[in-house]
Amino acid sequence: MTQNKGPLDGIKVVTCSTAQAGTVPYSLMADLGAEVIKIEIPGIGDGSRTQSILPGLPSTFFETNNRGVKSLTLNLKDKRALAILHKLVAEADIFGQNFRPGAAEKNGFGYEDLRRINPKLVYASISGYGPDGPNAALPGTDAMGQALGGIAEAYATPGQPLRTGIVSVADETCAYLTFGGVLAALLSAQKTGVGQKVETSLLGGQVRLMGWTLTTIMWRDQNPVTGQVRIAGTADRPSISVNFADKHGKPFVFQLGGKDWQRAMTALGFYEELQAVGLADLGVVVTSEEMRTTMLSTLDGCFARGDRDHWVGILRQTDIVTAPVNTMLEASNDPDVLANGYIAEVDYPEYGKTVKVHGSPWKFSETPAQIGKAPKLGEDTDALLAGLGYSDAEIAKFHDDGLV
Repeated sequence: MTQNKGPLDGIKVVTCSTAQAGTVPYSLMADLGAEVIKIEIPGIGDGSRTQSILPGLPSTFFETNNRGVKSLTLNLKDKRALAILHKLVAEADIFGQNFRPGAAEKNGFGYEDLRRINPKLVYASISGYGPDGPNAALPGTDAMGQALGGIAEAYATPGQPLRTGIVSVADETCAYLTFGGVLAALLSAQKTGVGQKVETSLLGGQVRLMGWTLTTIMWRDQNPVTGQVRIAGTADRPSISVNFADKHGKPFVFQLGGKDWQRAMTALGFYEELQAVGLADLGVVVTSEEMRTTMLSTLDGCFARGDRDHWVGILRQTDIVTAPVNTMLEASNDPDVLANGYIAEVDYPEYGKTVKVHGSPWKFSETPAQIGKAPKLGEDTDALLAGLGYSDAEIAKFHDDGLV
């Protein structure tokens, strides 16, 4: 039986990218059938190959961010290697890099260099701060993006210092925006015959991630209420997203609007108690900090009387949006996560193990994603060079000279 090809079958990508924001866009493209060629330093490779290695397994960082791609080693300080890169680019649809601003131009693979070789090329450039502004030339990392972009406040506890998180939110958000922006530019190039440069940044991705909440903050010109509850709307049209813990300390969340307040609290058996302290109407928590505090303390006590599964079950039966608050490990075993293939399993025969990996966040009815593995350093070098027309003797000399 012939295996369906991915929706990006026939698309060729060349990337000189490292780290997370610079590699995830192209790994996602590889999942969807694109041929992705990753350029690495001979004998050294992407530095993340040695990061987060568990006993008996390869690097979790490198495997997650580079699966499905091909590895070609090139010493780009040698003009012959740069000529090989230029031959690859001549046949490519997309080129990606996330070097410190100015480095690609200095080394002969800036946008102007490559567009002369391939006018239809979509050129992706990822930076920390964006191409303009006072800090445009500075390097960037995930922590920097989180710090400047506002995400720390989203998870802040009142009275506690703002902190960046352990998950690479800035890297991943930038990666997804790069993925979408590049494919949009590719569609334009296919229609017009003219490629373009697509620039994204860790900072820009974080600002976009703040969404409508940031719009509200800017219009009000004041910081949001943070902590246990998220409040939106007005007194006559309120809504809340709020976290509580059960009698065992297990957390869960629910979200509802003012019209659902009485119905939900009645189903839980709490409405009369709330009514007695002035919370018959949810709208009072929008305008009164005192009533917000009263609501939280009252419901803290109510939910501490029972089990999380019991409360979540009642709320779901009442058609209120609710869910347990999972740890990352719990999330990886969540029944909906597993049923939808958001977590998959991959065999690593060389390690004698089958392990869980990210699945695909998309479900295509006709062209399903295929989950691959990250390449060994340079494992595709000879085949790719032969595909460019180099002879066995030329390839052997490249190896002898340390070119590849």
